[in-house]
Parts: sequence; C-alpha cells; structure tokens
Amino acid sequence: MKLGFRQLLFGILLGVLLYGAVVAFTGYQQMRAVLGGFEWSAFVAALGLASTNYVFRFGKWQYYLRRLGVARVPRVDSALIFLSGFVLTVTPGKLGEVFKSAVLARTHGVPVERTAPIVVAERLTDVIAIVLLVVIGSVGFEGGSYWASLGAAAVLVGLVAILWEPPVRRVLAALGRSQRFAALAPRLSRAYDSLRVVASPSALAWPVVLSFIGWGLEGLALQLLLRGFGEHPELAFSIFFYGTATLAGALVPVPGGLGVTEAVIHEQLVRVGGTPEGIATACMLLIRLATLWWAVLVGFVALGCLRLRFPRELGAAAAADRKAADEAGAVDAAGAVDAAGAVDAAGAVDAAPAPPISRRA
Repeated sequence: MKLGFRQLLFGILLGVLLYGAVVAFTGYQQMRAVLGGFEWSAFVAALGLASTNYVFRFGKWQYYLRRLGVARVPRVDSALIFLSGFVLTVTPGKLGEVFKSAVLARTHGVPVERTAPIVVAERLTDVIAIVLLVVIGSVGFEGGSYWASLGAAAVLVGLVAILWEPPVRRVLAALGRSQRFAALAPRLSRAYDSLRVVASPSALAWPVVLSFIGWGLEGLALQLLLRGFGEHPELAFSIFFYGTATLAGALVPVPGGLGVTEAVIHEQLVRVGGTPEGIATACMLLIRLATLWWAVLVGFVALGCLRLRFPRELGAAAAADRKAADEAGAVDAAGAVDAAGAVDAAGAVDAAPAPPISRRA
C-alpha cells in the first residue's frame, strides 16, 4: 500500500473531523461547561506521563535491535526513527508502525524484513502487559475479564503461530514454488527468522515489564485528568478502565482503536464510576489527545528531524524512491508499509461498540 503525504494527511484530518463530530454530538455542551473548572496542569502532567511511556517503549525497541544484532545505529538516530513510527499509530493494532523499519532501511541500510517483525513483538508484549493491568485492576468489577480473556487468547494464538515452525515453513515453501511469490518468499523467510528471535519466550519477560510500567503510567494519566475535574477515583479504577479500553481498541481491527477505546472509557466512567456525563466526555477526549494524538504529533516532529539529518536518504529524489520501493516491496506485499511511500506520512479513521462493564454486586 503506497500512500502519499497528501492522502495520509487527508485521512488524519478526516479522522479528526469525524471524531470531533462524535464528541460534539454526544457531549459538547456538557464538556464546554465542565472545562471551565478544569485544572490544566493535570493535562500537562498527562502529556508528561504519556511521553515517559515512550521512553519505556524505546527501551523495548533498543532491546529488540540488540537481539537482532543491529548495533551500529547511533542512539539519537534510533530514538528519532522509533518516534517517527508514531505517524502511523492510527492504524489497526498500530501495525503501521512498521514504518520505522522502512525509515531505518533508508537511513542505515538495515533490511526492512529484518526489523519489521519487531512491531509484532511490540504489540504482543503490549497485550500481555495490558492484560496483566486489567486483571490487577479488576478487583471489584465485572466485565473486564471479557477483554482480558480475549487478550490472553490473542497472545496464545500469536505465540502458537510464531513458534509452531513446521506449518509456517510449509507455507513459505509453497510461496517459494509459486511464480507470483517466488521472489517474495526468501524475504518472508528472513522476516520469520527475525520474528522467532524477538518473540521467543526467552525474549518476552523484559519487554513485558517495560510495557507494564509504560501503559500503567498512561492509566495514571487518566486518574490525574479525573482529579483535574474534581473527581477522586482510586488508582486501580483508572488503570482498570484505561487498560480495558486500550485492550479493546487493540483487539478490534479499527484504526488506532478509534471509537472503541473512546466508547469503553466514556461508558464505564459513567456507568461504573458514576462520573457526570460532561466530565466523562471531556476526560475521554483529553486522555485521547494526551496519548493517541500526542503520539502522532511527536511522530511528525521526529520525522521532520530525521529529514534534516538525512536529507538525501529521506528526500524526494526519484532514484532514491525507486530503490526504497524495491527494498520494501516484500513487506508491502505481505501487508506492511511501503518504505518509499511511508516515509512521507501517516493515516487513520474510526469506530465500533464495546460490551458494558458493571460493578460487581
């Protein structure tokens, strides 16, 4: 899928407009009324906590690069490349973040198929960590076990698919014999080899710890926002609902969890937490601004810095574009992101329902 900057920018703006329309329809008047009494220092703190999560996630990126033997990338470049992946955060399961592998290939010559599996391992460890957060925070609530069970099932299926080698090798061999995918099969085989390295059981523990801390900080951000409106929930309450909403958004295949995450946060703040409608709507909007949309903005800033550091590699020269397109063709055919087109942007859009959660009797 080759996307240009204008098309992706249009997609993001459309997503913002649709999201804004939903907010305006469901609670704009109430939100406007309560924002007057909001302590905006809480929003600044939420941005800080979300940004700290990025530090822990960058630690995972560095860990996986070392596991794959990619050690020659300077730390500053690696950080900017990692953050640039956020421009495609608004994709189902954040799998568009494979964009950073395309950027790494353009700037440091590391083959896309070697590092693209890192994105799968990142999502796998994120889901494990969020399931743990949901389980820990679920004391006193019913319904969270629904999403926790789905998340655990997704982790199990993912691990089986990754680690049960014979069926995968047979599929790769069949692709190698087909005329259409013969050239693609060797790259897919190398990508699978990398995936088995970064998603093996021995490689899961440390990234899960980092994910647990990072996503827990964003749950704390939700609590601070509620306190900014004069609400005083327990920390377990905030972590439970943020974890549940994030897990629902990750498991339902919609871009960035749009619509799903918002629905879970808003509905459970009102139904379970007894939060007034206006505060729940405003808090839902602010936590998404401090997490999802802040990440997209950070990604564009990082990509801009990379363009300044690597003007030739990330420029629009036709020769460079053709070379990158050839290098990323295998990943693109497998459903990832085309390196040449991806270097120019990101994209998104929208919605789905979630089952209610009710307080345990």
